Order: sequence, then structure tokens, then C-alpha cells
Amino acid sequence: MKPLKEFSLPLAFYNRDTWLKVAFFAVSVVMAGFSLYFTDGLVTKLEEREKQQIELYAETIRYALTSDNNADINFFFERIKKINENNTIPVIWKDGSGHLNSINIQIQESLSTEQKQEILQQKLQEIILENNKPIEMDMGFQKEYIYYGNSQLLKLLRYYPLSQLLVVLIVAFLGYIFLSYSRRAEQNRVWVGLAKETAHQLGTPLSSLTAWVELLRNEPHINPEIVVELSKDIQRLETITTRFSNIGSTPVLKLEDIEAVIQGFISYLKIRISSKVTIEIHSSLAANQLANINKYLFEWVIENICKNGVDAMSGQGQMRIELKEGKNNVIHIDISDTGKGILPSNTSKIFSPGFSTKKRGWGLGLTLAKRIIENYHQGKLILKSTEINKGSTFRITLPKPV
Repeated sequence: MKPLKEFSLPLAFYNRDTWLKVAFFAVSVVMAGFSLYFTDGLVTKLEEREKQQIELYAETIRYALTSDNNADINFFFERIKKINENNTIPVIWKDGSGHLNSINIQIQESLSTEQKQEILQQKLQEIILENNKPIEMDMGFQKEYIYYGNSQLLKLLRYYPLSQLLVVLIVAFLGYIFLSYSRRAEQNRVWVGLAKETAHQLGTPLSSLTAWVELLRNEPHINPEIVVELSKDIQRLETITTRFSNIGSTPVLKLEDIEAVIQGFISYLKIRISSKVTIEIHSSLAANQLANINKYLFEWVIENICKNGVDAMSGQGQMRIELKEGKNNVIHIDISDTGKGILPSNTSKIFSPGFSTKKRGWGLGLTLAKRIIENYHQGKLILKSTEINKGSTFRITLPKPV
């Protein structure tokens, strides 16, 4: 039980890693929300300030045009001067006759009056689209209107929260990538450490078992077939030790007859599983089709998938292994069973470390199988199809040797 306990610690860390990602995104959203709220308040205050300035401008004009001729209006013109000097707020004054006057709108002086009015009409429509309510000036005998747009500063502030939100999302995405990379790196260290330690621990009892088999071989009253099968199991354990020792280091790939490798392993597997499980191999590949593989690791992949299939069938059913050529110069190996299938909610998890539907499963078989095929053999391992109570099909795709 000790190895299981030691291994459960990294898996717990991986589960916490998911919460770290959620917390990271939550903090990012809160930061973005606070920024939007703060900037929105700032924009509202600036809008109100600009509106007050235009209202002051309108009151100045109204007072200047309707006041007594002897009234001192110099201080109003001083206010207008300050508005012109210190703001970029586009302003259009429409008098009772429909004539347009402007402030902070650049128009070439060389243009005719009609051309200037045409340009101001276009600008007026643009300003109206900004949804600022025009300021009405009651001149007594008629009403005139002041239309105003948003200053450049206000426009920038409106887009600033969006740009800031984009920056937060980019940072959040980079943080997610970093956490994912850290997780994979941690997984690699766990797999390598576990595999190396397992290979080391198996070495000593294997040596002893080999010696005991040699002693049994010389005992006349021992059935020779038993000794032969024991020898096969010891060879199998040596193969498993070799597999584990290859994890974490670059395995040596050799050209192998892919069908012969699978046939050889299935022959070994058949006598070690329930007799109620039948395994058939069908191949449409060319005779002696070679593939660049590490035999020990590749057999491990076939073993993991087949044993999962046997478990899914509860020791009774049919398994079919089909080898065929695929497009883009690849070999497909489809392994199908007639088991209970995989729930839709679990299909995205089956290759994740630590995920298992078995009571005593560690959730490593398919994870390691996928790593072996994709990291070491430059192939693909996918769940091709699954149906509840009808079975599942896994597909291994290997590149043909050049």
C-alpha cells in the first residue's frame, strides 16, 4: 500500500492545480471588473464636466445675444476663450435659420461658405451619433441648439478598459500556459522517478527467480511445462523491467514487423486471460509491413489497451485488432472490444493521469500508452468510438518508415 500512498500525493497536487487555474482566472476577472468599474466612473465624471463646459458656452452665447447692449459681457468671452484654448470638444452651434458655426473643428479657410456648411452638416451627423443630448438655447423669439461631441481624451478613455481587459486576458492565458507547462513538467518527473524505482526494485527478485527456475529445471519430479511457463513469466517480468527503465530516456527504435509483434504478444496474452474472451487479428497490410518502434514499449501499449478491454467486458466477450493502411503514409491499428463502453462525461478524461473507473486503478495505463505512442513513436492514440453496453475502439496511428 505504501507505493500507492506515495503516488497519490502528486495526483492530489494535479487536482489542486486545476483550482489554481480557476483561482488565477477568478483574480484576473476581478481585476478586469474593478478596472472597468473605475474607468467607467472616470468617464462618467469627464462626460459631466464636458457637458457643464458646453452648457457654460451655450449660456454665454445666449447671454451675449439677448442681453442689453450696455451690459458688460467681456467676462463671458473670456470663458469662451478658455473653452477654445483648453478643450478638444467638437462643438456646432445651429442658429434659428439653420446656419452652422463650429468650435474645435478644423475646416480649411479657403473653402467657400457653402462648402464649409456642407462639411459641418456631415460633422453634425457624426456628433449626433455620439448620443450627447443637444443643449437648447431659448433666445426669446427662437430656439437655437448647441451640439457637441466627445473629446479625444474621453474617446480614449472609452476604449482604454477594452484594451486593459485584453491585456488581462493575455496575461491570464500566458499564466494558464505556464501552469499547464509546470504541471506537465511535474508529471514527467513523477513518471520517470516512479518508473526508474520500479525497474530497480524488480531487479533483485528477478535474479532470485531465475536461479530458482534453474534449480527446478533439474528436478525430475517437476513437470517441465510448469518450468517452461515460469521461464516465460520471468522473461515477461524482465520485459516489464526494461519498459520501466526506458521511461524518461530516449528509447531505441527499430524496424519491426508490426503484425508479427502484435501476434507474438497476443499469443502470450491469450493463455493469461479468461478463456471466455476471444481475440482476433485482421490485417490488410502488405506482408512483413515494417514500423519503426521500440518493441518493449509498443507491446506495453497493446497490453494496456487489451487489458482495459478485457476488464470492460468483465472477462467475457470479443476483441478485434485490425491493421490497415491510412492516408498520408500511416498505419492504423484499431483495437475494439464488446465491453460496457465509456460514459460521454468520461471520454475527455480517459488519458488524464490519475483517472480510473476501477476501484484499484491508478489511472496510469492509458496515460502512459498515449505518451509512449505520441512522444516516442511520433504517432497518435485516440478513442475512435465508444457506445454504452456495446464497446469501444481505440486507434493507434504510426507513421510508415521513410
